[in-house]
Amino acid sequence: MAVRVEKAGPVTTVIHHRPEARNAMDPPSADALVGAFLDFDRDADASVAVLFGEGGAFCAGWDLKYGASLHGRSGPLRELDFPEDGTSVPRGGLGPTRLELDKPVIAAVAGPAVAGGMELALWCDLRVMEEDAYFGVYNRRWGIPLLDGGTVRLPRLVGCGRALDIILTGRKVTAQECLAIGACERVVRTGTARQEAEALAREIARFPQACVRADRRSVYLQHGLGVRDAMKREWQNGIAVLESEGVDGAVRFAKGAGRHGDFTGIED
Repeated sequence: MAVRVEKAGPVTTVIHHRPEARNAMDPPSADALVGAFLDFDRDADASVAVLFGEGGAFCAGWDLKYGASLHGRSGPLRELDFPEDGTSVPRGGLGPTRLELDKPVIAAVAGPAVAGGMELALWCDLRVMEEDAYFGVYNRRWGIPLLDGGTVRLPRLVGCGRALDIILTGRKVTAQECLAIGACERVVRTGTARQEAEALAREIARFPQACVRADRRSVYLQHGLGVRDAMKREWQNGIAVLESEGVDGAVRFAKGAGRHGDFTGIED
């Protein structure tokens, strides 16, 4: 199986392993990734996931050898259409890129994350890239459009002009540039993306999780809203968590925990 899952306490690491194809995504891998992330989202003991491409490449995109086998056949592609009745379609060509999970996912990017691989990384909430990792719309060369959220998520992260520069030219985007423009959040030493992403996941998993998930959800819910409507949505999304979790946290603070920005011992 090209996808396996490893768990360490509240952190779930989903590993894609097709090194012979630089972790390009074929349908079995895409289905397996969707299943792994749905299982993670349902797991009451899991708080944060890490997505890692093993073998020196995060993901080289959609498997073009599989794509070539579809010459003259539209059926396999049209099966991924969004139904007109608006019902959820869980799998995109790159697997989980259409899922809307309730928990955070961190991409641990080693080597290339190009074409659909870049879109897969953009689907994640945070991106930890190794120094020699890179993004790029390399599918520009073959007339293959972005279909897994690239034209949706990249402009929201880096702005329209920068996104169009990356999308239209198909050029290589280094980890250093990604950090500078907001396409990733951490750049780490080569060979350490997975361990650094898992360390970040453990840090996030320490906190009261209902609040983590509510604030994460609120960030996405406000897209496209005016300030007043977005503020109202934020309140409606968070007030129940304040009542159920936040008041207890305030009591712990009043008793002396976490003073002066101290993040140690907050679990007690």
